[in-house]
Amino acid sequence: MAKPGKPVHVVPHDDGWAVRREGNERASSVHGTQAEAERQGRTAARASETEFYLHNRLGQIRARDSYGNDPNPPKDKD
Repeated sequence: MAKPGKPVHVVPHDDGWAVRREGNERASSVHGTQAEAERQGRTAARASETEFYLHNRLGQIRARDSYGNDPNPPKDKD
């Protein structure tokens, strides 16, 4: 299995909303709306099998999803 990529964050940006990989200074892409940035960010996180973080206007994490190897998967119901 390939090593997962860096987590993806959707954060506020001067020109709207940015999709940024964790640890990178520059944005991967910039979008006019949070919804557009969220779609792009989730697509990138799925492709890299990594974590996705959606931030609010204050920079706080408001939602997160894991598209990689989940260390605590849900238990199967019998």
